[in-house]
Amino acid sequence: MITADDILQIVAGGEGYNAEFKVAVPSKVRELTEEICAFANAAGGVLLIGVDDNNQIKGVCIDNTKRSAIQNSISEITPSLHCSLLLVEVAGKTVGVIEVSSGINKPYVLSGAIYVRMGPNTQKLTTAEQMRDFFQQSEKIYFDEAVCKDFNEETETDQEFLLEFKSLAKLSTTIPNKQIYANLKLLTTDGFFKNGSVLFFGKQPEAYFEKAIIRCVAFGGIDKRFIIDDKLFGGPLYFQYTKAIQWLRTKLNVRYDIEGQGSGPRTEIWEIPETVFKEAIINSLSHRDYYDKGAVTTIELFDDRVEISNPGGLVSAISPAQFGKRSHSRNPLIFGLFARMHMVEQIGSGIARMNDLMKAVDLPEPDYRTEGIFTVSFKRPVNPSGKTSEKTSEKTSEKILQLIKNDTDITIEELAVQLGRSTRSIEMQLKKLKADKKIIRIGPDRGGYWQLTLKN
Repeated sequence: MITADDILQIVAGGEGYNAEFKVAVPSKVRELTEEICAFANAAGGVLLIGVDDNNQIKGVCIDNTKRSAIQNSISEITPSLHCSLLLVEVAGKTVGVIEVSSGINKPYVLSGAIYVRMGPNTQKLTTAEQMRDFFQQSEKIYFDEAVCKDFNEETETDQEFLLEFKSLAKLSTTIPNKQIYANLKLLTTDGFFKNGSVLFFGKQPEAYFEKAIIRCVAFGGIDKRFIIDDKLFGGPLYFQYTKAIQWLRTKLNVRYDIEGQGSGPRTEIWEIPETVFKEAIINSLSHRDYYDKGAVTTIELFDDRVEISNPGGLVSAISPAQFGKRSHSRNPLIFGLFARMHMVEQIGSGIARMNDLMKAVDLPEPDYRTEGIFTVSFKRPVNPSGKTSEKTSEKTSEKILQLIKNDTDITIEELAVQLGRSTRSIEMQLKKLKADKKIIRIGPDRGGYWQLTLKN
């Protein structure tokens, strides 16, 4: 049974996929029942009455008439759903609590309508396509809600990330892990970690789900003939996200704006806004089809564009006309956890935000391909000629040769910093210098050194 301490922790974390607050019993009690129905159709959750939108406990008075009205409204949900209203004293105030388990007889229907939990919001399914998709998902179970019985919570949970999650979700670091698992509905009714919990908090989720990784590939040119760099990133989904962002930072042109005549903070200015990539990568990790074992999430970098792809096209619950306006996640538990970390904003607003960010820097809106494998393509900026001038390239090559002459152990990253170029640009120049036989590499990439040829 939920305790006063549990309620304090839930309130501190704010509303989310598993928590909904009401400052009072609404005049239309049905509003509460819709939230309850949505929780039952998802991973379950807790409805708190007497808590406002600012996460402040105000307390509530629920007399027998209101209690009876609430219970009667809940009884209208079919199939029958067993949950009741409890009154709990918290910090000297009364809070109404309705705890809802994930239903085993989905879908649950209220007056002929299906309600589902999408991130921190409840959504009513209104079209045949949305309902059809829900029935399909309910029949096979959301991937992230399915059980992962072999996962050992004590030895395989990434404790370092769990602490970071608590911080980003504004939860006290002193909260016991078991309480976090219970409040966020990370466990099945028999105590096993769910697939989504393993993907989010496991040290190596790819040990259980082989394709649950991000592959980052840089190509030389505008096609896939020449691979310059190829990295695979596993681990908790948030780490996959941060590693992918770091990889892009080293490959794209990033300049710095230093405020206060050099004494102020340094602001990174990416050739394509960094927030665009943050939106796209989080979307790909949240909405990909993890049932698809034939593909991974990929980030592909070309001279003229960046493409981010994930298995699974547009879900049938979202029509082409609704794309970019509404959201329907294949993995509501994962989506909800990202929302807890404040990395997911308004539901369905990510596409519009990416479009606006690209237009703000005079770049074309992203190109979206939604069939089979969902792909978003971002055009990179080019100079008026459409390519780097030969004169600029020659100057860069001359500077690289001089730097290598002064320090044969210099790294690609050091060259990039000293020349103010991306590491990818430096890699291209070094490849050309080696092809022209102006330099050779002695030994491995790590631990080796550069050598100029005799004609230099």
